[in-house]
Order: sequence, then structure tokens, then C-alpha cells
Amino acid sequence: MSGPECSDNSPKVNSSDGGGSVIHLGGFTCYVSGYSVSKFAVILISDVYGFEAPLLRKIADKVAASGYYVVVPDFMNGDPYDHQNKERPLTNWLESHAPENAVMDAKSVIAALKSQGVTAVGAAGFCWGAKVVVHLGRSDDIQAAVLLHPTFCTPEDIKVLKAPIAVLGAEFDKISPPKLLKQFEEVLLSKPEVDGYVNIFPGVRHGWTVRYNIEDERSVKAAEEAHQHMLDWFNKYLKVRNMHPSRL
Repeated sequence: MSGPECSDNSPKVNSSDGGGSVIHLGGFTCYVSGYSVSKFAVILISDVYGFEAPLLRKIADKVAASGYYVVVPDFMNGDPYDHQNKERPLTNWLESHAPENAVMDAKSVIAALKSQGVTAVGAAGFCWGAKVVVHLGRSDDIQAAVLLHPTFCTPEDIKVLKAPIAVLGAEFDKISPPKLLKQFEEVLLSKPEVDGYVNIFPGVRHGWTVRYNIEDERSVKAAEEAHQHMLDWFNKYLKVRNMHPSRL
């Protein structure tokens, strides 16, 4: 369920990118952006390229600008996938970095956020990170979930979800093809107690939301449309729903 598409347009990592800062939270190094006193937090869980990817940090800053405290943890502990390392292909890298192994890590970060006064947490997973998010969505750890071009996720994952979920997929995706995402949609339609939807974006490929070509206007527009869907979902289930009417 992973392949060459995960290597398309790989990011040039620079730890100084972004308008936020790097701190330690819940036992992990994290890029954070926004107001630490916010009651509403969003965790962005990266694809295989890790928390230093500049476009991911740009997305974090964008979400933070809407009033969220955004956390991008380094669940790879300084060892993101390096597509140039031919001696360690992606399949080998995944042996040490199965996304299921990061679920308890994410719970530690969520616990740290709640100890600081956060009352509602949303999580978005890009590719590799999507599997972490569906595990979190099985309990009350998060109040909203977003999957962006998910990898490793199955209809069975969707069946046991409790958190409201938005699934953003690509028309051209061999890892999570539209046929699979339609199965997710069928599961959601059979679970009226869980709000959710699947949106398959036309003309885009796997990874388009976080590894897009910033010099291609169409790619930027498609990515930004997906980012807005993500933000709208968090606004619906975190900030707006949890704010007192007098503060809306």
C-alpha cells in the first residue's frame, strides 16, 4: 500500500522553515504554531518525510492563523524517509516506522495538550499519518479527524470510528484509489451516528495536499482547496461547536 507515489516531488527539508517554533511536548520534538493558550488544538501528522517538511509547516501556520494551537510532532524521532538512500527503500524504512507504533506517541502529545488547558483536539493525517489518525478516532482522544490521501487505511478502520471524519482523496492514486475511498463512503453512510464525508479531488495525484509544486498555479489551487476543506471541518467540530454562543 505504499509505492513510488510516496517519492513524487519529495520536499527539501529545512528545519528553519515556518513561522512557528520547535519545542518539546509530550516527550516529542514538535513544530508548533499559533497561540499556546488556545483551548482548541490541531495535530498534523506528517507523511513519511516528517515534521520538517516546509509545506507541512506552512499548512500548520495557515491553520494556526484561524485561532488554533497547531502541533506537528516528530513521530519519526529524527529519522524521516530519505528517498535518495537507495540502501534503505521505503519498505525497509517502514519496518522501523509502522504508523501504528505512533498511536501511543500521539496520545502522549494529546495528554500534554489537555494538561495545558486544551479542551478540544482535531487531528489530520497526511498519507502515512492518516493511519495514526484513524486509530485516534476510535476513542474520545480527538473530536475531529481528517485524512488526506491516506495510506494503509481500510474500511474496517472506518467502521470503528467515533470521531467525525473528512476523507480527502485524489482521482489518480494507486495507494488509496477512488474505488477504496468509495468503500469508506459506503461505511460512513451506514453509520449515521458518525458525521463524515469523502471528497475525491479531480485531476490530482497522491500527495497533492502537502507535496505540491509551488510554481504550478493549478497544483497550488488544488492543495489550497483541500486545506480549506480540512479547516472547515475543524471549525465545525472544534472551535464553533465548543465555543459558547456569546463568543461566536
